[in-house]
Amino acid sequence: MPLRLFPGIFLALALLAVQPLLHAETAEQKGHAIAAESISRDSGWGDMKADMQMILRNRQGEESLREIRMQSLEQANDGDKSLTIFDKPLDVKGTAFLSFSHAVGADDQWLYLPALKRIKRISSRNKSGPFMGSEFAYEDLSSFEIEKYSYKYIKDESVNGLDCFVVEQYPADAHSGYTRRLVWIDKAEYRVQRVEFYDRKNSPLKTLSYSGYQQYLDRYWRPERMDMINHQNGKSTELRWTNYHFGNGLNEADFNKNSLKRAH
Repeated sequence: MPLRLFPGIFLALALLAVQPLLHAETAEQKGHAIAAESISRDSGWGDMKADMQMILRNRQGEESLREIRMQSLEQANDGDKSLTIFDKPLDVKGTAFLSFSHAVGADDQWLYLPALKRIKRISSRNKSGPFMGSEFAYEDLSSFEIEKYSYKYIKDESVNGLDCFVVEQYPADAHSGYTRRLVWIDKAEYRVQRVEFYDRKNSPLKTLSYSGYQQYLDRYWRPERMDMINHQNGKSTELRWTNYHFGNGLNEADFNKNSLKRAH
């Protein structure tokens, strides 16, 4: 029986042959999909308040402690808004930092210095500078938005005893202090476990580790501790988070430049 009488057979065989190609992901597509899933799982929390201890350590291991309050407001179609208020020690008491993250374009950030009674705007060219003497840069304090990076899946690897995706992220911002970030995201809950930062010369700069994750509202995961180690200057900054609270009724009025001066 001539096979030409059954063109459907050939069509079906052809579709089966190309099906793996149709569903094959590039490393860039997979990296983007992992990031998108991570964001999707942490959407819908509304607003949050938390307390934080910031411990600064110099190369010799000497420590200084700062006590901080932080609040943030989720934005439906843009990056989050956050307000960070320093309570201790006395020389930084009343200092407040306001950040409006944006999915596209430069973030808006302001720092209120009570000794000067002045609000200082952080320019986009200074986002790579250190935040209040810590090993966190201003750009590290921005909320994670999918449009801020391009992506590439690298490999699977275990970290903190968890099976993780390893994804390379390339900043879209030309003023970023980094050429790339290498990020470990666990496969079970899509939480960031570790981030390695590479400077503008593509040399290893810092490593950020997350630990003590706890779940809130039966969905949202937050770490109890974040450790940023600077490999180039030997300094480190530890953040210890406590008293996470969601659904505080915060609104836009709690996040403006007037709220910086009221923060005390």
